[in-house]
Amino acid sequence: MTTHVFSKNPQETYPIKTKYRSILTPIPAPGTEAVLGDLERYESRSMHGQLPIVWDRAIDFSVYDIAGNKWIDFTSTIFTANIGHANPRLVREIKRVLDQGLVHTYAYPHKIRAEYLKKLVAFAGPVFEKAFLVSSGTEAVEAALKLMRLHGLKREKRRLGIVCVEGNWHGRTMGAQFMHSDPEQKKWVGHDDPDIHHIPFPYPWAVDDQSPVAFLWNALRWLEAKGVDLKRDVCGFMLETFQGWGAVFYPGEFVQAVEEICRKYDILLAFDEMQAGFARTGKRFGYEHYEVRADLIACGKGMGSGYPLSGVLGSAEIMDLPEVGNMSSTHSASPMACAAGMATLEEIECGHLVEEAARKGRLLHDKLNDLKEKHGNRISFVLGQGLIAAVLFHKPGGTEPDSKFPSRVSELCMRKGLLVVHTGRESIKIGPPLTIPDDALMEGVEVLDEAISELNERK
Repeated sequence: MTTHVFSKNPQETYPIKTKYRSILTPIPAPGTEAVLGDLERYESRSMHGQLPIVWDRAIDFSVYDIAGNKWIDFTSTIFTANIGHANPRLVREIKRVLDQGLVHTYAYPHKIRAEYLKKLVAFAGPVFEKAFLVSSGTEAVEAALKLMRLHGLKREKRRLGIVCVEGNWHGRTMGAQFMHSDPEQKKWVGHDDPDIHHIPFPYPWAVDDQSPVAFLWNALRWLEAKGVDLKRDVCGFMLETFQGWGAVFYPGEFVQAVEEICRKYDILLAFDEMQAGFARTGKRFGYEHYEVRADLIACGKGMGSGYPLSGVLGSAEIMDLPEVGNMSSTHSASPMACAAGMATLEEIECGHLVEEAARKGRLLHDKLNDLKEKHGNRISFVLGQGLIAAVLFHKPGGTEPDSKFPSRVSELCMRKGLLVVHTGRESIKIGPPLTIPDDALMEGVEVLDEAISELNERK
């Protein structure tokens, strides 16, 4: 990953006024310099690196600053605003809880939590009987890790091994970073977890002539050669439903083979659904694309539609492994978080957003593949499902990934009234709110086309 710092000096723009975009001033807009300056002065730089827009408000699929500039949002604030920014049902439900005077309850019971959990479990499907609610995606991943290892203890495994996939990302806490394969991300820990194992990801450009199943078995034989016995030394597989940086989904037969191994050797199969869950991919949860049964799913982002809410779901047998009070959390299942979660589920159902994400996703991917044909000198792959997509770029005249060009594309799109996800790698990601109208979706792709064309012309 390369570090790209977007300029905070105002950049001149050509005035733009369309149905869905309005760019009236240089970017960053006049009047926002003080905010950007204070953030740079008082906040850890780890939080910086995104486009220099000071958000004033966001409604549905539109983002505004104080100067009246208006952008089409292809980010959903990193795939949280699945039901649209400031969704009226969401706002109404949170206000209702505030008016009730029930801001926080710790772990003490409240009716909203009971109602939400009942609806959440029903939404997740018959395999899932109970949930544990927390505040962030990383917390949910850590809880899933703990549950897999508690299950391994119960099954009297010799070691509590977890198999993860290289290139996946599960969060920034210690356990989550152990499951990440990049050693640079784990330097701060000072040691490694010898019972967390990594196997290669079956990238479409890396499998060669092997079948995905053969690719998997070659990786597992490598683990066995290191002395790892799948039955005695492994208690869980943790898969990011798709690789977040590039919306790279697994071949279905790869995941199906993983499931077969899990059933054969009494291993739990867990999916990190942070980006994939809650209708984003055209399914309720992304793992459903693989036609497998998950034992655990860790969720967040779109779960609370911008409100801090995450959780892990599984069978009663697994979810009740911790002793009473053993996995409680100060802010778990607060009334406002549960109200946000309930509003999200109701909006997904009432707006038929699973079906809409699938339908709009077909429109989006058709248009993006047209761009790939048009800009074959730059675009290597268009990947994703539903309303999550990634465009991967390479350097002209070859196949070498280009991490600088996408940053320039992101910046030019911003100046034209479109926000895309800047990854710092050879990709940009696209994930608008699932409520975006078809014509706004198409307008956003046209802006992306314009940006790529202009930058190509500049060389």
